Amino acid sequence: MNKIASFTIDHEKLLKGLYVSRRDQLNNSVITTFDIRMKQPNKEPVMNTAEMHTIEHLGATFLRNHNEYKEQIIYFGPMGCRTGFYLILAGDYTAEEIVPLIKELYEFISRFEGQVPGASSIECGNYQDMNLNMAIYEAKLYLDLLNNSTEENFNYPS
Repeated sequence: MNKIASFTIDHEKLLKGLYVSRRDQLNNSVITTFDIRMKQPNKEPVMNTAEMHTIEHLGATFLRNHNEYKEQIIYFGPMGCRTGFYLILAGDYTAEEIVPLIKELYEFISRFEGQVPGASSIECGNYQDMNLNMAIYEAKLYLDLLNNSTEENFNYPS
């Protein structure tokens, strides 16, 4: 079997950041997958499922209702390694182009109050595994990274 693209990235050198993971052709269109890396792999603790689940619910709801991008949102969800999220957009984008969207997303999460969308037994298969306080904390940490990022936080290590 061929190694998939994400396994070719040196995770020992990978920093927290926002990366273009891949671009795929679908018919006459491009689909861009982003690696929203909130934790430095193998160097700091991963997020717990509760805060990741909460970020997923808030993130998907925010993105699919976004005035400018809602038609381009294909998917937003967690990485299995629990170091971040994938965002898939219809269109050909760079990481730098979507920084404003990602900042807006994480600002929304960092200020969220109230009932997490979809957090009921009718709407979710594991609605009790949520932690809004930790989701807010993690969103603030990632916002700080985005506000103080360098080129290294937007380009995979070679």
